[in-house]
Amino acid sequence: MPAGFTSSLTRKTMTSPDSTHHPTEVSAGQAPGLQGPKGIEHAGVIDFLGFDQTSGEVLLTMVELRPWTPGSPQLFQLQEKLNAYLSFILDGEMLDSYPQFAQKPVRLRLECATPPSEDETAFLQHVYEQTHLQGIVFEVDVVAGGCGCGQPTSQCSQ
Repeated sequence: MPAGFTSSLTRKTMTSPDSTHHPTEVSAGQAPGLQGPKGIEHAGVIDFLGFDQTSGEVLLTMVELRPWTPGSPQLFQLQEKLNAYLSFILDGEMLDSYPQFAQKPVRLRLECATPPSEDETAFLQHVYEQTHLQGIVFEVDVVAGGCGCGQPTSQCSQ
């Protein structure tokens, strides 16, 4: 995989901004804590927003549970989702909602069920390079059955 990508089944211990048990979902027009659809096909939804107490990083996770399929709209959906996440981070919406994250480093993660294909990998490498310029760490994590909550699938309550 390209530099900046990880492929691992291990996850860091996460806490959400509003809960110590399960992440808070934040979406456009919704108050934190409301549950809704997740996945890259839902561009207006932050799948997971949490704080990693070990690393001191704010973690925003996108989830792709479908296998990557050539010719599908997934790459376009991923681009739309990334644009929404980056807007949330860079335009100050995240700090308006979560001022406790001021001056904290940000990690943006794509969790996917299968490894990205060559087309997606080329796009993701570009995303990695561009987010790095903004001081944002970007990674891709291939996990089986993850929901984006940062907990092992066996402990996930969703």
